[in-house]
Amino acid sequence: QVQLVESGGGLVQPGGSLRLSCAASGNIFAIYAMGWYRQAPGKQRELVALITGGRSTTYADSVKGRFTISRDNAKNTVYLQMNGLKPEDTAVYYCNGDIRLPTMLRSTYWGQGTQVTVSS
Repeated sequence: QVQLVESGGGLVQPGGSLRLSCAASGNIFAIYAMGWYRQAPGKQRELVALITGGRSTTYADSVKGRFTISRDNAKNTVYLQMNGLKPEDTAVYYCNGDIRLPTMLRSTYWGQGTQVTVSS
């Protein structure tokens, strides 16, 4: 059983910062790419940022220069540092991980989501 648990969401004023964390736990053999996605009300889920096992990163154009994704492999954790937050960043943020189990089965797992609200 693999679980991804996000934390760090909340209410912040425009221009503020938040740091999201997502910790993977369970019977894990290896974690490859990890990513952050978000879904605003009435909109489709979209990729925010992705980091590979080799630490290559990809960002949505809307967050480039403001958000930074990083990972701590020793802790099976991925982070999303969000600076210069805007009201349009308001959404539920989900993390996911491309994970291989000791059985060699490889699947994508998702966290339960954490709410980020940017409002004055």
